[in-house]
Amino acid sequence: MPINVARIDDRLIHGQVITTWVKNYDIEQVLVINDKVANDKVQQSVLTMSAPAGLKVLVFGVQQFIEILKKTPIKKRTMLLFTNSIDVDVMVSAGLELEKLNVGGMRMQNGRHQLSRAVSVTPEEELAFKNLINKNVIVEVQMVPKDPIVLLKSLISNS
Repeated sequence: MPINVARIDDRLIHGQVITTWVKNYDIEQVLVINDKVANDKVQQSVLTMSAPAGLKVLVFGVQQFIEILKKTPIKKRTMLLFTNSIDVDVMVSAGLELEKLNVGGMRMQNGRHQLSRAVSVTPEEELAFKNLINKNVIVEVQMVPKDPIVLLKSLISNS
């Protein structure tokens, strides 16, 4: 399955994703996995319009994508784009094979605490990250490919 990058970035498709991640990994399609976006036609069109020509952008809800994965192998060089760790944990629990997860940005909001400059989590999101790490997914915090990689497990408490 050619998932070349799985990334959490709550801004989804933006300049940094297009200019660095998509180019560095020669991505052919970006699959946004998010229930809220899957139910928002306006946000979907903004995402598809912000992508450069030649880059396919598709949006799926979490359960919808789980069903698609059961029937359809991914053949193109693909980036999975999520907004939170809970959705990734659900996907991995449902059978998505993921060796590595890149975490770019989860902004500070009410109910979140900061793990790093760019990553803030709710208790549920932190638990989902711990679950992923326990399932042997390497979770790396890295804004752009040239930045040093920080392993998320070094930023969260083991409690």
